[in-house]
Amino acid sequence: MSDNYLTVIATDPYWQPRRDAADHAAVVLSGMLPDDDARRGLKATWHDGVEVVVCGASLQKISCPHCAAQFTSHWWAEAVSARCDEGFSTLLVAVPCCEVQTSLNDLVYDWPMGFARFRIEVLYPNRAWLTDEELARVADALGHPVRQILIHI
Repeated sequence: MSDNYLTVIATDPYWQPRRDAADHAAVVLSGMLPDDDARRGLKATWHDGVEVVVCGASLQKISCPHCAAQFTSHWWAEAVSARCDEGFSTLLVAVPCCEVQTSLNDLVYDWPMGFARFRIEVLYPNRAWLTDEELARVADALGHPVRQILIHI
């Protein structure tokens, strides 16, 4: 059996909200879920350090935000592993295509992924992507811009 998560993370991988803001954002997100079964799987999680938030089986490609060249999964895994070994003190990397320095968080993931120290996620949300308006409402409640990731594992 596979698992599906709707995950909301801050656009800044190092940012974490206050507890009251996270609780408010969770309530707002809960109101966007279709039923009580979906709401049961909702939780907010804080991490001591930055975590990779992968999309699972949905990822097709990763590209450069500057020149659009596609990266191999091997290059990406090595880049993430190197930053992980350093405790994710930085996410900056020099991309192999055009040698521009950019953040791993800013690469173009054809199925969104990201990095975060905080997430709100819903297991089996019984819905697809949040609309731009819904995502803005969660961001307003949280007090920080957010992005979403649909995880399928």
